[in-house]
Amino acid sequence: METIDFDRLTLTPGMRVLDIGCGEGRHVHAAALENVREVVGIDIGRENLTAAREDYEAYIAGETDVPVTFAAGDALRLPFADGSFDVVCCTEVLEHIPDYEAALDELRRVCKPGGTLAVSVPREGPERVCWALSEEYHQVEGGHVRIFDRDELQAAIERRGFRRVDDHFAHALHAPYWWLKCLWWDRDQRDEAPLALRAYDRFLEWDVLESPRPVRLLERALDPLVGKSVVYYFELEGPA
Repeated sequence: METIDFDRLTLTPGMRVLDIGCGEGRHVHAAALENVREVVGIDIGRENLTAAREDYEAYIAGETDVPVTFAAGDALRLPFADGSFDVVCCTEVLEHIPDYEAALDELRRVCKPGGTLAVSVPREGPERVCWALSEEYHQVEGGHVRIFDRDELQAAIERRGFRRVDDHFAHALHAPYWWLKCLWWDRDQRDEAPLALRAYDRFLEWDVLESPRPVRLLERALDPLVGKSVVYYFELEGPA
């Protein structure tokens, strides 16, 4: 399930792509199937990196010649030289970082002048519903530490020399799932989730695996209304 729409990016064979907070590698895997020079995914979680490598070897490696690297790393101290990447992705990460502006400084540092930054965070409206339904949702270790205001986040990124070129909402069908999950948070944590939540979970798994066209069209229609994530695309001003 990809949040970044790679069709909105202009990717060429010479480009290096970095995914910060890559998790289990969904965007790394997608980028590796594009026409690029190299893809790097970093994450602070060792278990995530192990899963990402395993899925890459199982499903992606035989489909592409693009070199892929997974490495441990912290968004506040990226282990790369200035201007190392043509495309920098950071999806559903900044809401977990107390000093997110320091993370933005690092995103800016490793992005080449003329390069592209793709960022997503939880959308303010659906996220406020989650916080209202469950305090535990945002108090768990490693959980969300803030609700982003769209304009505030955009302004923070633009202060670093980026220019917004596109944006959209994503994952509308996931918003009700998380509302239900928050509503029954205690029961879910005890593996006693109600039937409705378990059924919705199976539906989303089926959707991710099968990607049926009618469901994709439905979500696309609902994204502007209740999309759980907001996705921004920026260009770093300066010569490419």
